[in-house]
Amino acid sequence: MRVLVFFDLPVLTGEQRRAYTKFRKFLLKSGFLMLQESVYCKLALNGTVVKGIVDSVHKNSPAEGLVQLLTVTEKQYAKMDLIIGEVKSEVLDSDERLVIL
Repeated sequence: MRVLVFFDLPVLTGEQRRAYTKFRKFLLKSGFLMLQESVYCKLALNGTVVKGIVDSVHKNSPAEGLVQLLTVTEKQYAKMDLIIGEVKSEVLDSDERLVIL
């Protein structure tokens, strides 16, 4: 089974940014892998482990913001469609505009 965590946390104040960072670090230390920004995933062996993971996320989630959990089977997770579009980079990789002084 897989536990997916989706979250949208406010980061307007310093305290909110610290809460966001603390929650994100908690997820990483707990073995979650980042799938996308604000979407994390962890593998669980059975329903008992899933319950422990869910309880732990509930305990460590910030007071403000939205945190959602979704449990899916490995078969459901394997059916995920991956659509990878063109990656646009803001970094210039050529020396075309290079000015030597």
